[in-house]
Amino acid sequence: MTAHLRERPKAAVRPDPGPCPTIETARLVLRPHRLSDADAVAQSLGDYQVSRMLARVPVPYHRSDALDWLIRQGSGLFAGWTLAITTGDDVHIGCVGIELRHGQWHVGYWLNRFYWNRGYAGEAVHAAIERFFRRMPGTTLHSGVFADNAGSLKLQKKLGFEITGCAQIYALARTSMVSHIETRITAVDLRRP
Repeated sequence: MTAHLRERPKAAVRPDPGPCPTIETARLVLRPHRLSDADAVAQSLGDYQVSRMLARVPVPYHRSDALDWLIRQGSGLFAGWTLAITTGDDVHIGCVGIELRHGQWHVGYWLNRFYWNRGYAGEAVHAAIERFFRRMPGTTLHSGVFADNAGSLKLQKKLGFEITGCAQIYALARTSMVSHIETRITAVDLRRP
């Protein structure tokens, strides 16, 4: 028997960015979530001004919802990263997630409303995407915003995302279908906000 017939077939390898990193920026630390983040997550997502802009967040949102979500994120069963956005003194103010859904990489983010309009979201999302592209340079990241979320669309345009279309998706917090502007970005397109 020849050598090539004895070799075992290689299993298909799914590209993966590896373990969730810790990333430091000028003002923030992005780190893997901890169960102790549950109160901060519940406080942020319990605010309808935040949750109404997210597709998969129920209203009302309780600490038990945050714990369930944190346990799922920490299970290792999902490809990608869920990064806590924290201030230098480890105050949890938001999240950047990069996950594999339906064979495509998607980035999403949210920020506690009391930290809006300070440039934190742009700083955090840029840092997470930049690190992701260092590990997965040929990948396209997909994202999007609800049509009534002008601030998030402005942020994505500053980062270099391009609009690819519009669809209707179900928003759990709003209990209705919502117009969703679909976007994408590659490593070559990424810009500092």
